[in-house]
Amino acid sequence: MSSLLRTPLRFLGGALLGALLLVTILPLQAEAQIPRTASGRPDMNGIWQALGNAYWDIEPHAAKPALQLQPGPVVPVPATELLAFGALGAVPSHYGIVEGGEIPYLPEALERRNENRENWADRDPAITCFLPGVPRANYMPFPFQIFQSDSHFFIAYEFAGAVRNIYLNDPGPPQVDTWMGQSVGSWEGDTWVVTANGFNDQSWLDRAGNHHSYQMIVTERWTMLGPDHIQYEATIEDPLTFSRPWTISMPLYRDINPNARLGQFKCVEFVEELMYGHLRKEPIR
Repeated sequence: MSSLLRTPLRFLGGALLGALLLVTILPLQAEAQIPRTASGRPDMNGIWQALGNAYWDIEPHAAKPALQLQPGPVVPVPATELLAFGALGAVPSHYGIVEGGEIPYLPEALERRNENRENWADRDPAITCFLPGVPRANYMPFPFQIFQSDSHFFIAYEFAGAVRNIYLNDPGPPQVDTWMGQSVGSWEGDTWVVTANGFNDQSWLDRAGNHHSYQMIVTERWTMLGPDHIQYEATIEDPLTFSRPWTISMPLYRDINPNARLGQFKCVEFVEELMYGHLRKEPIR
């Protein structure tokens, strides 16, 4: 009986030892897989992109015929100006990237968000190729490229040719408010922390009308999980729009295709007819 009791105990002890070794070794293996610069910082150089459908609406949402709807004979249908898009104008579902699932709007700001959504085709600044702003630029359905050295950190976005020069030394308050704001970054261990402010109040946070004021401050945290994944978090503060700070988070994925290049989508020329076509002597629409 004594021998029978000792056998499962020896087995259990071996299993526990194996589990402890895995807990110890796996983080070391993950740490070893993170590429690093000559100075030892995580090396984020490369082309990255978010996956999923959060660019439609960063809050959790079900699929629906369109962002902008009108009453139908039975259920709401896409607004007249969106009917021609068919399924391509429909909104796919997504689990959302907002911590807690809901943006903590102030009452008046929530009303404005709802109005934005009801008038999406006329109000979304991305439709007319305005710069996407931060953090929206990081989860649009377009890639972006990080250029990193010990003295510089620069991000080039495919959409609208947007760029961010992230200062390593704080130059002081932004001189003017802009679409992409001013960004200052520093390392906290292996996490690249960026504070961005100096925004105008015209950019949106997604296609669903989520918005902010000129007082918005975005604190981003970029943490490499491995050679091809970055965990991205952004905490948003804006006392004119939200009742408290709130956070979004998502993974970013490296484009590992050996032929990967950042394309050009400088879309200003693509929307000239939309914006100025009515000024023609003989408009085509």
